[in-house]
Amino acid sequence: MPRIALATSSQHPRLTGDDRLLLEPLRTRRFQAVPAIWSEPRDWSLYDAVIIRSCWDYHLQPEKFLNWIDGLESARIPIFNSGQMVRWNADKTYLRDLEAKGIAIVPTSWPESTNPISLANRLRELAWSKAVVKPRISATAHRTQLVTADNAASAQPLFEDLLGGHGVMLQKFMDPIREGEWSLMFFGGKFSHAVLKKPKPGDFRVQNDFGGTAELADPPPHILSSAIGAVEAASPSLYARVDGVVDKDTFRLMELELIEPALFLADQPQAAGSFADAIAAAIG
Repeated sequence: MPRIALATSSQHPRLTGDDRLLLEPLRTRRFQAVPAIWSEPRDWSLYDAVIIRSCWDYHLQPEKFLNWIDGLESARIPIFNSGQMVRWNADKTYLRDLEAKGIAIVPTSWPESTNPISLANRLRELAWSKAVVKPRISATAHRTQLVTADNAASAQPLFEDLLGGHGVMLQKFMDPIREGEWSLMFFGGKFSHAVLKKPKPGDFRVQNDFGGTAELADPPPHILSSAIGAVEAASPSLYARVDGVVDKDTFRLMELELIEPALFLADQPQAAGSFADAIAAAIG
């Protein structure tokens, strides 16, 4: 029976409740799947493959995480998604690659650190009344802040700190986020299900860590078509989550999550089985 490591973080040593839903479908497909904390020493050669799941602390130590990926590759241990894809997706500049391929993304500015930059001036230059400052390597809204002309000065230290680190990005605030952000799940390149996530009143973050909610929803055809286009514009993946908002009838990509996205398996009864099927097909 092939042994699969479901890579997780020390905060979720037994996997998240959602990811644990994978264990039984994989067992019935004759795979032994076990949780394995990515950042702890272990003999990874004991596994026939590694599936990245709830490694939700990777952005706090990206060099260590990518070195771990390099080590798996050097040991010729299959990893999903692939190391090449993980390296590409870890830095949000991948959005520029997708935009160059015709994918509509949320309007984004990519400040560079060659010269001092005033956040307030940049907002005026872009003619944006609101924007979101975030790190280029980030997860779960870590060090993410909503800025306006009124609070740009107070946000300047964060902006400069990110600019001098792994990089910063500035995205136009999308008012439709208050109506909901779509997340569409794909397994083996095939659409599985979608949820509509909404922030709590007065906030802009849709993650449940900040009071956001999510419910199963059927995406309209134009949203599904746009999400399929985003997945197809990237390299083939075992799993993917497409996050975006509808702006004047255009679905704008916010994130193409290919490393450790929550996949809302509990929201769709067939989702864990579909994911297990995709894993079985990928590993062979």
